[in-house]
Amino acid sequence: MSDKITHTGIIDTINGRHVRVRIVQQAACASCKVASHCNASDMKEKMVDAVTDSTNLSVGQQVVVSTSSVAVKQALLLAFGWPLLLLLCILAASRLCGCSEGLSAILTIGGLALYYIIMCFFRNRIAHSISFKIE
Repeated sequence: MSDKITHTGIIDTINGRHVRVRIVQQAACASCKVASHCNASDMKEKMVDAVTDSTNLSVGQQVVVSTSSVAVKQALLLAFGWPLLLLLCILAASRLCGCSEGLSAILTIGGLALYYIIMCFFRNRIAHSISFKIE
């Protein structure tokens, strides 16, 4: 399995080292090994923020953006894996403590809300570890 996931896109805006790239869905996404986990394969158009050291880029230029498969797995774990585990743990713990179903549901939803609020506070740190680069 390749350690990079790539998509072709068109530069929309450039702001220093940060480039916003528009990825348009292509037929090749259907044969991609990670298409079922990739948001770019589900949408017609996706905007991606990428980092580059190159200075010879221009708006409208076609580029290839990439990220590592490790970053994709980390993003999936942060977005779906840990919240699911948290949901199950809070639900089981609250039911074992004798809480009613309604209270267990409220505690579970509250726990998930707290998880995503914490994720918002750490979004800059997460963005550094899960990022796209222009090749």
